[in-house]
Amino acid sequence: MYKKQNLPSPVIRFTHFVNKPYAVFNTLHKEVTIGVLAVSTLTFANHGVVSAQTELPSVKNVHEMDGIEVIGSRVPLTQTEVARIVTVLDRKTIENAPVQSVNDLLKYAAGIDVRQRGAMGIQTDISIRGGTFDQITVLLNGVNISNPQTGHLTADFPVALEDIERIEILEGPAARVFGTSAFCGAINIVTSAEKQKHVQAHATGGSYGLGGGGLRLNLSGGAWTNQMSGSYLRTDGATQNSDFDIWRAYYQGGYSTPTADIRWQAGFSQQKYGANTFYSAKYDNQYEETNRYIVSVQADTKLGWLHLLPGLYWNRSLDHYQLTRHSSAGENFHRTDVYGFNLNAYFTTVAGKTAFGMEVRNEGVFSTSLGRPLDEAQYVDIPWHGGRKYDKRDNRTNLSYYLEHNVLLPKATLSAGVMANRNTGHDDKFHFYPGVDFSYRPSRDWKISASWNMALRMPTFTDLYYKSPTQEGNVGLRPEETQAFNLGAQYRRPGIRTSANLFYHKGKDMIDWVMYTADDAYHSANFKLDNYGAEADVAWDLQELFGDRFFIGRFHAGYAYIHQKRHDDVTIYKSNYALEYLRHKFTAGLTHRIWSRLSATWTFRWQDRMGNYIRYAHHDDAGTLTSYHPYALLDLRLQWRAPRYQLYIEGSNLTNHTYYDLGNIPQPGFCFQIGGSYRLNL
Repeated sequence: MYKKQNLPSPVIRFTHFVNKPYAVFNTLHKEVTIGVLAVSTLTFANHGVVSAQTELPSVKNVHEMDGIEVIGSRVPLTQTEVARIVTVLDRKTIENAPVQSVNDLLKYAAGIDVRQRGAMGIQTDISIRGGTFDQITVLLNGVNISNPQTGHLTADFPVALEDIERIEILEGPAARVFGTSAFCGAINIVTSAEKQKHVQAHATGGSYGLGGGGLRLNLSGGAWTNQMSGSYLRTDGATQNSDFDIWRAYYQGGYSTPTADIRWQAGFSQQKYGANTFYSAKYDNQYEETNRYIVSVQADTKLGWLHLLPGLYWNRSLDHYQLTRHSSAGENFHRTDVYGFNLNAYFTTVAGKTAFGMEVRNEGVFSTSLGRPLDEAQYVDIPWHGGRKYDKRDNRTNLSYYLEHNVLLPKATLSAGVMANRNTGHDDKFHFYPGVDFSYRPSRDWKISASWNMALRMPTFTDLYYKSPTQEGNVGLRPEETQAFNLGAQYRRPGIRTSANLFYHKGKDMIDWVMYTADDAYHSANFKLDNYGAEADVAWDLQELFGDRFFIGRFHAGYAYIHQKRHDDVTIYKSNYALEYLRHKFTAGLTHRIWSRLSATWTFRWQDRMGNYIRYAHHDDAGTLTSYHPYALLDLRLQWRAPRYQLYIEGSNLTNHTYYDLGNIPQPGFCFQIGGSYRLNL
C-alpha cells in the first residue's frame, strides 16, 4: 500500500531495517525512518515477488523501497533497483502452501521443473527453464552447496521447511554472480535468524506411515544470534520401494561488532531410502543412503569506503548406493569434498556501485566407481564399512575472478560484468563469461528489463566416470556453455502483480545421457541444444485491495511454454534428462478465509512433458517406448492459525490421479497429512 505524507524535509522511509554495510541507508547522508509497507506475497512460487516502488527525493513524498536484498547482482540492490527478475517466497507463502518440503514448494513455480521418484522431496531433480538438474546453483544463506558428484543429490537440503525464512529464485544464467554451475539459474535458501528467544516444536503424520517432528531453539541476545534445530521424518512409501528415513540438524550463529558482522552455520542430513529405478528402470529395488555435512563462515565489514565480504566453506557428501537392495551387486561408495574461499568487495561512487572479487573452489571425490584408479597404497578406508576402501579418485580446482559495475539512475539500472574462469579439470586456461542486464521504469508501476549473459558448467564426476550395466560415462566430455537472452515486463501496484518474459538459451556442448538404439546403454554425450520460451503470471491480493474483512485473500495463476531445438542430425533413441522437458506448465492457487482463524489454500497444477520413457512390465523385459501424458493435480491445505500455535490438514492429489514424473514410477494417489506447531517465546 502506498503512503504519502507532508514532511518538512526530505525523509527516506524503508520497509525493513538491515544493519549491514551494504544496506542502502548506510550509503545515504539524510534522515532515515523505518516503516512498514503492506505488500502482497504469492501463495505459490512464481514471478510475483514481494515488491515496492521507488521515487526521487522530494519534500512531499516518502520513498517506499523493498527492504530485502535479493540475489541478482554482485552488489546489494533493492527489488526495484535490481535489473534481473527474482522470485521471493516469504515465510507466509511457505506456511500457506500445501507442501512438506522445499522441493514440493518449488513445483508451483511455472518456470521450474520438479521431477520426483518418491514423495516428500526424496530423490528430486530440480531444473529451470528447460535445463537439467545439474545446471542450477543451490545456495544456503548465500553459500554454494551444489554437489559436483551429481545434481541428483543437490536437493538433499540439511534444513527443514520450518527453518526457512524465504527462498529466492533467479531464472537464467548467473555465472558472473555465482560462478560455474549457475547455468540456468540459482536458488538461494535463507534461514530464519530471529533475535527473539524462543522454542518451537512441530509434528506431523499421515498416509503410508508418515510420521515425524522437530524442535527449534533460539538463544539470541545482544550482539549474539544462536539458533539450532533438529527434525526427523519417515514413511513406509506410497509406491513400491519408496520408503525413507530423514534426519536433519542445523545450527546458525552470528556476532555483530562495530567493525564487522560475522555469521556461521553448520548442517547435517542423513537420508536412507528405497531408490526405485534411480539409475535404471530395469532395476526397481535400488537403495540409496546419503550423509551430508555443511560448514561455513562469512563476514561483512563496516568501516571505510570499501566493503569486504569474505567467506569460507566446506561441504562433504557420503553416498552409499546399491543396484539391488541388501546386495553387493552393483554397489558403489562415494565421498565428495568441496572446499571454497571467496572474497567479494564493492564501493559506491557518483558513477554507481562497482564490485570485484574472486573465488577458489576445490572439488574432490574418492569413490569405488568415479575417478581415476589409485595405487593400492593410496586406497582410503570407507567409514562404517569395515574393510571396504575407495580405490578411485579425481580432483579439480576452479578459480574465478569477477568484475561488475552497476549504474543506478532514477528510472533505469544498467548492470554489466564479467567472470574470468580457470579450471584444472578443463584446459587450465582462463575463459571469459560476460553479461549485461538493463531495466527501465517508465512509471512507478511498470518495469521493462532485458539481459544477455554467458555461462559455463563443468561435467559432474558422474557424467565423466560412472559405469554400470545400463550407463557409461565419458571422460572426454567438454564443459557446457550458453548464451542467454531475456526480455521481460512487470506491472506492480497495490493488490496486483503481473509479469511476462521471453527467453532464448543458445547451448553449446550440452550434456545429456542418451541411448542411440533400443538395446543400447545410456551414454553421456555433448550436443548443441537451444531452449526458448515464454512465461507469464498474474497475482491479486484481494484483501489488500478491499480490506482484511474480504474473505478471499490471494489468487495466482502462471503459465510457462518451452520449446527445444537440436542442431545435429544424430539419431537418438532415448534421452534420459535434457530432452524430457516441460512443453507446457500451468499453475494456479487461491487462499481464502473460512471462519475466524480457519483458512484454506487450494493449488492446481497442469503440465505436459515432452520425451518418452521405456516402460518395463518386468525388470528383465526389453521394454517399450512410451510417451509422457499430461496430468493435472489439485491439492488443499486447511489451516488454523493462532498467535502461539498452528494446526493444519493437507490433502494432496485430491482426485487420486495416477501420473508419472519419471518413467515406470507412478506417483502417489490421494495422500493426507495432519500436523501442527507450537511456539513459546522465552
